[in-house]
Amino acid sequence: MKPKETKQPKPPAHEGSMTPSLNETMIFLNEHLGVERSFDIIYRSFHVAGREACVYFIDGFCKDEIMNRMIFDLMQVTPEKMAENPHEMTKKLISYVEVDLKTKWDEIITMVLSGVSALFIDGYDQCILIDSRTYPARNVSEPDKDKAMRGSRDGFVETLIFNTALIRRRIRSTDLTMEIVQAGESSRTDIVICYMKGRVNEQFLVQLKHRLDNIKVDALTMGQESLAECLFRKKWLNPYPKFRFTERPDTAAAQVLEGHIVMLVDNSPNVLITPISVFDILEEADDFYFPPVTGTYLRFARLIIAILTYVVTPLYLLLVQNVGWIPDNFQFIMMKEESNIPILWQFLILELALDGLRLAAVNTPSMLGTPLSIMAALVLGEFSVKSGWFNSEVMLYMAFVAIASYTQASYEFGYAIKFMRIITLILTAIFGIFGFIAGILILILSIAFNRTLDGSSYLYPLIPFNGKKLSYRIFRRRLPGSLD
Repeated sequence: MKPKETKQPKPPAHEGSMTPSLNETMIFLNEHLGVERSFDIIYRSFHVAGREACVYFIDGFCKDEIMNRMIFDLMQVTPEKMAENPHEMTKKLISYVEVDLKTKWDEIITMVLSGVSALFIDGYDQCILIDSRTYPARNVSEPDKDKAMRGSRDGFVETLIFNTALIRRRIRSTDLTMEIVQAGESSRTDIVICYMKGRVNEQFLVQLKHRLDNIKVDALTMGQESLAECLFRKKWLNPYPKFRFTERPDTAAAQVLEGHIVMLVDNSPNVLITPISVFDILEEADDFYFPPVTGTYLRFARLIIAILTYVVTPLYLLLVQNVGWIPDNFQFIMMKEESNIPILWQFLILELALDGLRLAAVNTPSMLGTPLSIMAALVLGEFSVKSGWFNSEVMLYMAFVAIASYTQASYEFGYAIKFMRIITLILTAIFGIFGFIAGILILILSIAFNRTLDGSSYLYPLIPFNGKKLSYRIFRRRLPGSLD
């Protein structure tokens, strides 16, 4: 026999709106919220001036002291003081600050599942939403990744409202705008679009809102990364980042003031900055916390190190293949011992081994981090050379690459350089000098043809050329308005 289909209860009013009947409302909500199935969805019935009332909330989000006080005050209301409609009720008898009225069931259910308490009173055709929720949150301490030698020591956390407050604290302007939207059919994740009115590209802002409204995804399970992939629907073959991620409120505030758009995702301590260029990726907070000369030096040092991390191993491989090109004064770079494994394979194995060590460091308990690091250094550093697996010169250059890669604040940009380095290594091993040149051309073209979210050039203000803005990107200048 064919099993009978279970019919979902219909909303107790036309087009999904609530009715004044509290009994119908409770039957509908108990079924749709799964009150009997979920232990943390709670409702509390009581009387207000002789009328039946009920409040729905989620245990863990509700502030007990506030709700107890509010219910106690409502139970003391006499029929003479009872409000005739919900609007008057919120003005006279609800003492809490954040109160809203809703009629549509989809909006009410979403708010309840977000942690807002919903008050229903028999005879009222509107729900009174009381935002008395509180979120579990950690301290806004400095992020482990985006550290700075100077500057503030606070960082974004997983609670959205805390993150918006950290930006508001730094920008006290009426032009600062924060719009909230939701994405994900199941998760209904809150996303805040933060920008400065009058400085942002209005056309791009409209396009971004349209993309957010048309996201068709069940849930943003990976937070900001899921949102980034939903916004950028084109092919991701180009490894260079389309967004800039940061956990520092001062960096996010500075980008907002420059006209960029910052997107904050609930449950994620990282924010997305768009649109960005390669010059934005190479900037760090320390550039602005030091005097202009020092900040400019740090920028050039970071750029030179990024170039060296890409070119040092393919260039060494090319010189080993063509010993006659090495000047007499630099003959010391040649290998002192025979290689048992081709140099290309040594580099590729070590590239993989470095990522393995990085992953192991993330998952290693803190109490075992130091002894395991010493063991890894001994085994991979000394014993691997003595056993004949690797040459000491190869280990030296890969050690430089491993350490220098941490000078980049962006993980995505660091891995993009890594992928280009591996491609250049393979091409150099196969085609020699022509492969080395081809690898550099691939690197340049991949940057030149990369496009940001708004379709602009990844190399702006170099392409298209804007001399004034380019000088500000290269050289650390004094703040506008500084006294001479």
